[in-house]
Amino acid sequence: MPGPEQGPRSFTAIVNPAAGDAASASSLITLARLLREAGADVAVEYSRGLGHAHDVARAAAGTGRVVLGVGGDGMVGCVGGALAGLDAGRDAVLGIVPAGRGNDFARQLGVPSDPEELAKLLLEGEPRAVDAIEANGTPVLGSVYAGVDAVANDNANNTRLLRGSAAYYVGALRAIISWRAADYLITVDGESFARKGYTVVAANSGYYGFGKHIAPDARVDDGMLDVILIRSAPKKLFFSVMRELADGTHVRRPEVEVMRGREVRIELTGPPGRTLPYGADGELPGVLPVTARVMPGALRVLAP
Repeated sequence: MPGPEQGPRSFTAIVNPAAGDAASASSLITLARLLREAGADVAVEYSRGLGHAHDVARAAAGTGRVVLGVGGDGMVGCVGGALAGLDAGRDAVLGIVPAGRGNDFARQLGVPSDPEELAKLLLEGEPRAVDAIEANGTPVLGSVYAGVDAVANDNANNTRLLRGSAAYYVGALRAIISWRAADYLITVDGESFARKGYTVVAANSGYYGFGKHIAPDARVDDGMLDVILIRSAPKKLFFSVMRELADGTHVRRPEVEVMRGREVRIELTGPPGRTLPYGADGELPGVLPVTARVMPGALRVLAP
C-alpha cells in the first residue's frame, strides 16, 4: 500500500466496450469518480481488440501504473496475461473491475463488484501473488479446457441471431446434443492417461463458464493445476452433472476424475480426422493439442 509520502496509486483502466452489453463502460464511471475523489490519477483506454489491450497493459505497467482490466474474463485474462508475460511481471500490478457476463476469475479471488468496496480495495489493498497458466506459450489466468465446453463457446461466438447469455445457452445445448465422445490422451507431469469423455479442464481458478464451479478445490496460489475430466456417459447423466457444477458436487460422481499437476498436455487421438478447439479464459486460441504449465506467482493482483 502506498505510504502518505507516495500519494495515491495511478491507474490505467482498459475497457472492453462490448462486454456485458456495454456494462463495462458504465460501471467504470462511478468507480473512476471515487478513485479520483481520493486523489488518484485514472486514465481510461477503450480497447480496439485484445491485441491493443495487451499492448496498452504492458505500456502502462512499464510506467508503474496499476492496470485495471474492465470487463469479463476475456478482457481480464488478456490484460493479466500481458502482465504475467512480462520479464518484470512480478512488479506489475493488476486490478480487476468485474463488468462482464462471467467474471469467473474475479469470483475466485473474491473481488467485490460494489464500486465503493472495489475503490477501497484498489486504493488501499496489498498486491497478492497468484499463479497463471502458460498455454502453448500464451499466459492464461483461469483455465484451459477442451471438449464440449469449448465447442459451446465456439457455437456462441458464431451465433448471429442471439446475444449475451441466450447465445451461450443455445450454443451449449447444440454442442451437447451433437457431441460425440472424444478420445483424449492426457499427460500430467509425465504420466499419461487414455480417456474417452466430454471435456478436460486444466484449472488454475475453480470457476469457469459463468459461475460453474468446475474445480472446487483449485487454488490460485498453490503452484498446481487441478485437472477435471468428465468421462463418457449417457447424455441424460451429463445434464445431471451440468446441474451439479453450480456447487461443485459433480466431483463426487464416478464419471468425474480429478488429477493435479504442474504441467498438463491434452491431445485428441480420435475419432480419426476430428479436430477439437481448446478454450482459455473465454477465448478460443486454437485446436488440440495444448500444453498447460503453471506459472507460480507470476502475477500480482489487488484482491482480498
